[in-house]
Amino acid sequence: MNGGGLRSGILNLSLQDVDELYACYMPFLKNGGLFIVTRKQFSLGDDVFVLLDLMKEPDKIPLTGKIVWISPAGSSGHRRQGVGIEFPAENGEVLTTKIETYIAGMLSSDKMTYTL
Repeated sequence: MNGGGLRSGILNLSLQDVDELYACYMPFLKNGGLFIVTRKQFSLGDDVFVLLDLMKEPDKIPLTGKIVWISPAGSSGHRRQGVGIEFPAENGEVLTTKIETYIAGMLSSDKMTYTL
């Protein structure tokens, strides 16, 4: 259950740059996921609702997910403060395919991301 209430569990994410999309994408999660830069406080397992504005998609993509990663303020290296959400099993594959189409060729890169 989300201790912060549903209102604090609503996030907007706009990814219009391929490099930023690559940095946010979390392909190592079972259903795929995204890292979202935010100062909002969450706990692992919290449910969140995200409105995703993805590249050239005509409409924002609404999705729900669970918090599976937290990078607190002051994290070392290139880490930004924020949370990682795992896509739900129901539509994770569709979104993962869409994202991987945009970042084709970058998945085997050793370029740093916000999580690994």
